[in-house]
Amino acid sequence: MTVDTLVADAPSTNFATPDAPAQTPEPAAPVAPDEQKPAKSPRKTAAKKSKTLELTLTVTGTADGEWRAELKQGTTFLARDLAVAAAAVSRAAKELHDDLSVPIDAVIEEARSQQAAKVAALEAELEAARRTLAGLD
Repeated sequence: MTVDTLVADAPSTNFATPDAPAQTPEPAAPVAPDEQKPAKSPRKTAAKKSKTLELTLTVTGTADGEWRAELKQGTTFLARDLAVAAAAVSRAAKELHDDLSVPIDAVIEEARSQQAAKVAALEAELEAARRTLAGLD
């Protein structure tokens, strides 16, 4: 005959019996402040992305010195076909950036030169008309 033997687990010692009180874990010894665990570093938050606001300002000028402006946000017009003085366009460009003001001022100067030539031609024509009128008296 054969007898199978099983090995029993060691009995638990963490229970109360009439002879012995239940075992409790020993309290942790106080830790000196310099031995404490370092504080966790604050969690880094992702930088907020600023919402981009896109406005399109279109300023159009003619050789006659007439300037118009329109303002769009996306596909919506906020302002349309506004008359703008050439001097205001020049000042605004200077405030924004030199790379904008230099070419705009060149265009304004060219328009000024063309208008001055037109005024001179009209003055000459007016003077000729005055002489003709004086000759008719």
